[in-house]
Amino acid sequence: MDNIIDKKRTKSNEIDMLNGPLFKKILLFALPLAASSLLQELFNSVDVAVVGHFVGSEALAAVGSNAPVIGLLINLFMGVSMGACAVISNHIGQNDDNSIRKAISTVELISIISGFFLLILGQVAAKPILTWMGTPDDVLGQAVNYLRIYFLGMPFIMAYNFGAAILRSMGDTRRPLYILIIAGVVNTLLNLLFVICFHMGVEGVAIATGIANAVSATLIIRLLRKEKEPFRLQFKKLKIHSVELNRMLSIGIPAGVQGMIFSISNVVVQSSINSYGADAIAGSSAALNFEYYCYFIIQGFNGAAISFIAQNYGAGKIDRVRKIFWICMCSSLAFCAAFNWLFAWQDEFFLSFFSNMPMVHHYGGIRMHIVLATQFIASSYEIAGSSLRGMGKSMTPAVLTVFGTCLLRIVWVYGISPIWRGYDALMMVYPASWILTGILVCTAYYITLRTEKFITDKSKR
Repeated sequence: MDNIIDKKRTKSNEIDMLNGPLFKKILLFALPLAASSLLQELFNSVDVAVVGHFVGSEALAAVGSNAPVIGLLINLFMGVSMGACAVISNHIGQNDDNSIRKAISTVELISIISGFFLLILGQVAAKPILTWMGTPDDVLGQAVNYLRIYFLGMPFIMAYNFGAAILRSMGDTRRPLYILIIAGVVNTLLNLLFVICFHMGVEGVAIATGIANAVSATLIIRLLRKEKEPFRLQFKKLKIHSVELNRMLSIGIPAGVQGMIFSISNVVVQSSINSYGADAIAGSSAALNFEYYCYFIIQGFNGAAISFIAQNYGAGKIDRVRKIFWICMCSSLAFCAAFNWLFAWQDEFFLSFFSNMPMVHHYGGIRMHIVLATQFIASSYEIAGSSLRGMGKSMTPAVLTVFGTCLLRIVWVYGISPIWRGYDALMMVYPASWILTGILVCTAYYITLRTEKFITDKSKR
């Protein structure tokens, strides 16, 4: 498998973000990144599909109900990896090889520490969190087992994601995609083997996902070990450099905390969904997979916005920063909306991949027609927020997103839902929060860009 990856290691994998036309380069960066994220999510989707068809709706609910919890526990460190990508990209824009080496050394050591921290936290927190969410008793035992086994693989997940962040800072999103294709095939085959042949249920799909994550981590580490200087990973020189760590944390912690609070709000919504029973949990979980698929399109252009803007901002090219924002925003809206509406239009067909039960389809269809069909609106605050982070300003989008999205969802669940009852009314919280947050973060981006443009123009006089 290493040979397959190494053969793809050519100069064409790296994108010159500082010069030339932008649109094609952004697509070449964003679409493989979106596909990579999609393949990671397919690990969970294959888990859901296999247990839904071969075990039952309770197992489907057990696996699907864990998605908000997993997001809650790993989002902080995913935010730090986002900060790492922005910092390394900025150093590339400044052509500072020594700082690149220090940043990569810091990133890899942080990935190891965070992976083992999450492994331990997952074992301790699995049952209390799932119980607090109101997970039904007939689902709780299987859900706890799945989550604890899943978190045994956290060191591998962190190693892959931080390693991929290093490659993204260079403009390389293709090789992480090749790695995930291999890991995805491994995950699917082992899922079928453990569940159908060995009758291992939710534990089998969790083990399969862990092995697949180990494969992806091993491949990306071997790839970085052979990378050219100054990007090569050298275990003997691993060290946390305080200056680089502080820069990563100043961008990454606000993004990570935002992600954690975002996940808490989703856990609160999930607790309300749980009150409608196992069929609602299963239907919502099945529909949620398609939201993730479409969100990864937004995430691909998020990654492009951070990396392209960080490099050009570091090089002082503010006019290109403006162009990058508009290309990423318009592309994200268009691509995401196209897939949103396709999935919502053919909801029965796509939900059948996960379950054939009528009530599961009922609840899944409601979610797809309300939440999925309007999800493209989230591009507004996601792209604007990533653009601000690429400019080194992470606190503003974090605070505004927490207020506009997370706080509103919590208020909706505890204040509006008891008055405006029903599963469909509950689902309306998503488009409402996306619209409010989009207005807030886009406004902050325009104010920041105008300020930066003014400072740049003044310095040139």
